[in-house]
Amino acid sequence: MTTASPQLTYRALQVTAVRRLTPHMARITFTGDLHDFVSAAPDQYVKVFFPRPGQDRPQLPPAASSDVMSWYRTYLAMPDDDRPPMRTYTVRAHRPDDLEIDIDFVLHGDSGPASAWAGLATVGSEVALLGPHGLYAVPEGTSWQLLVGDETAVPAIGAILETLPSESSARVFIEVDDPDDRQDFATAADVEIHWISRGGSPHGQPVLDAVRSARLPTGRPYAWVSGEAGMVKFARRHLVRERGVDKRAITFTGYWRIGRSEEDTGRENLRQLDKGEPPPEAEA
Repeated sequence: MTTASPQLTYRALQVTAVRRLTPHMARITFTGDLHDFVSAAPDQYVKVFFPRPGQDRPQLPPAASSDVMSWYRTYLAMPDDDRPPMRTYTVRAHRPDDLEIDIDFVLHGDSGPASAWAGLATVGSEVALLGPHGLYAVPEGTSWQLLVGDETAVPAIGAILETLPSESSARVFIEVDDPDDRQDFATAADVEIHWISRGGSPHGQPVLDAVRSARLPTGRPYAWVSGEAGMVKFARRHLVRERGVDKRAITFTGYWRIGRSEEDTGRENLRQLDKGEPPPEAEA
């Protein structure tokens, strides 16, 4: 399900504020080339490009065209020493009158280029982005919504909840590593949030167990499931096979995959598509 085609325009951005939300999440505010930035959906995401070591700003790939896959192949084909690190992030908030957006970064040390950059970001730090693109789209006739994710899905879930009208209802299941990483969301809807702490369990297992054992409302649901790709696949499989949820009423996105970089996952997905097969996390 999509609400808009991706906007394929590079935008140079500068940091205007950095704020720690929880022990493992920082909110970074950006301004810059946002005059024609048009919000796509509450869960809208962008490709963020980061400078390589020794650079003040990222050196961008060739200009994007209207063909997303062609552009992505060109990006992945760049030499490793030239290709700017790129990761996908949710736009947590967009304030068009102020030419500002907020992006929330999960902080997990220096094990990835985005987290390492965010942990050191200061006012004036520069990145670039491409997008946005959104997936959240509630079918007509929906009775209630189910939102499922891990900490990487918290920004999108928060944005979705804040846009829900008062007559809507949602059940939310979020897995985080630390109970202190829970957040409060302002919403007018009837919302029930279950925060599940991972503890020493495998990533994704606690939230899967919670969804599988939950007593959910009756009626026609719309499910939005995002986070680690394995968790997303098994959650979708449960909803379709055991809960009888219509596949067309499920939006699902594997934001990341355990043990794989975004570049590795991107190459694997392209190989699957070239063979006429769905990406691994799309299998139900």
